[in-house]
This record gives sequence, C-alpha cells and structure tokens, in this order.
Amino acid sequence: MNSPDQLPILAGAHATQPAQQSAMPALARLARLLLAHAPQDGSFETCIPGVHAIRASTTSAELVHGLHRPALCIVAQGAKTVMLGDESYEYDPSRMMVFSLDLPIAAMIRQASVAAPYLSFRLDFDQQRLAELILKAYPEGVPAVRGGETERRAVYVAQAGEAIVDAAARLMALAGQPEEAALLAPLAIDEIVLRLLRGPFGARLAQLGRVESHRIGKVVAWIRQHYDQPIRIDDMAELAHMSPSSLHEHFKSLTSMSPLQFQKTLRLQEARRLMLSSGMDAGLACQRVGYASPSQFSREYARHFGSAPTRDMQRLRNAKLAQAVSFTQ
Repeated sequence: MNSPDQLPILAGAHATQPAQQSAMPALARLARLLLAHAPQDGSFETCIPGVHAIRASTTSAELVHGLHRPALCIVAQGAKTVMLGDESYEYDPSRMMVFSLDLPIAAMIRQASVAAPYLSFRLDFDQQRLAELILKAYPEGVPAVRGGETERRAVYVAQAGEAIVDAAARLMALAGQPEEAALLAPLAIDEIVLRLLRGPFGARLAQLGRVESHRIGKVVAWIRQHYDQPIRIDDMAELAHMSPSSLHEHFKSLTSMSPLQFQKTLRLQEARRLMLSSGMDAGLACQRVGYASPSQFSREYARHFGSAPTRDMQRLRNAKLAQAVSFTQ
C-alpha cells in the first residue's frame, strides 16, 4: 500500500504563478498528505488537536455561511473565495489565509473537481500558546500595524512561502504517526506560528495579544454566547473598558462591521442553520435567535441571503444544499 507521500497528486486547472514555484515541492507533498487524511469530501480532524484536512470535489453552488475561528488555512489545490461583510478575499495554491479573531464569513469554492479536488490545511490557533509565542517573537513589544483600516483587519491573505508550507506538510505527516505526533507536533506548530509572527504580516497576527484586540475579543466572545439577547453598546463598551466611540472604531477596524452588524450576521446564520437542519419554521427560528419582529427578521434575512426565509428554504432543499450554513467552521 502506498504511503501518503507516495499518493498521486493531480495538477490544478491553472498555471502556477512565479511567486508560488519555490513552494511547489512542499505544496505537492502537502496535497498528497491532505488526500490521505481526507478520503472523501468534508473536513477531517486529525489526531493532532486543531489540525484539519479539508477536501471538496465540486465547486460551490451556494455561499456557505459560518463563524470562522482564529486559524491558519493553506490551500494546496483548488481555489476559494471568502467574504467578510462587503469585502472579498481570494486564495488558491500556496496562498494562506489567517484569521486572528472569530469572524462571521461566507465562503465559496471556485475551483475543484473529482480529478483535482479542492484541498486545504487548517490549523486552529491555541490562544494561550499564541500569546506565549508573541512574547518570544516580540520581546520588546508588538510593532504598530501600519496602513489604513483594511490593513488592520483580523483576516488577511498572503503567499505562504516554502518554509511555512513545508512545516505544514511535516505536521500533516506526523498526523499519520500518533506516537511521534504527541512529541513532535507541538514543535511543528510552534514553528509555523513563529514563522507567521516573524513574517511580513506578523504584527497583524500579534495584534491578538494587544490590549485593544483582547478587549474586542471579549466583546466578540460575549456576542457569540449571547447572540439572541439585546446588545447595549454602553454595556459592551464597559466590558471592553473603552468608550463607545473607541469600541466602535476598533471593532469595525478588525471585523469590518459594527457590533450590532456582527450580532445580526450571527443571528441570521443561526436562523438559517436551524431551519435547514431541523425543519424549524421561520417564525420559531426568528424567536429562537432573538428577533422580536418577524417582519424585521424577514427583511433582514432577504437582504442578507437574497430571498425571504420560506422561499430560501424551499430553494435550498430542492437543490439539496444541506451545507449552506455551518455555524462553526
């Protein structure tokens, strides 16, 4: 039987960009290992906590909405588009996407086939360990993030580079050796995180350890846990130890939306998930996620998803799109 490193890797449908070529041997190895750990379409957790192999053999017929946790994602084959609010991020082979905060997103796989499936590596960040490594990488303090508002987003896309792709491939190889993984995987994960922190976008990842981002993270966590409850901005500002105006500014610079918009997105995603997965009717789903007005819920749902709840459910079920919403990705 072939080992994961000997499995055939199928070429993508587009030409390799020059900046990707140095990472190609490691990328090909990563793709082979992902195929071994994701034998069919889906997201597969490995024996290493936080390390996932993701595979899809078809392009998306529908945007998949969900809450993405802080993580590193590397595409080894295929291509994907991620939407955060009104902003669009594209990534494909050897490009990485880094999320440094819980974010409600919509995603669509743009390039995939049975012959050349979409393959992605995901490493969820351990917040406590990340904080420790930030101190090691920046013993004199994290440098300020330069640029405009979009440069301070808690998500970014960049070339992964050979060193990070190689470390990801070694980590996936360890996923097939549980005894060695228990000893060596933490070292490989530390290497990946330190390379991210010391890279050109390291300050943006390290912003997780900054006081402002920690405070915004507390607000995000509260909204996640209480998305069905009313939000008072003064209460959120008190939780973050900020003024309401400062909270709004920092929250929007990280997430591209206000706290109220963030909550609305989570509510609508969860309502859609409830209706699609359990057959719950729109009226009950509306109440379950915290809406007092069914007409407001219907209007905001149609604006967000493109059609009213009942019509949207009928369309999704007719098309058998049961995975249109994943509340946690």
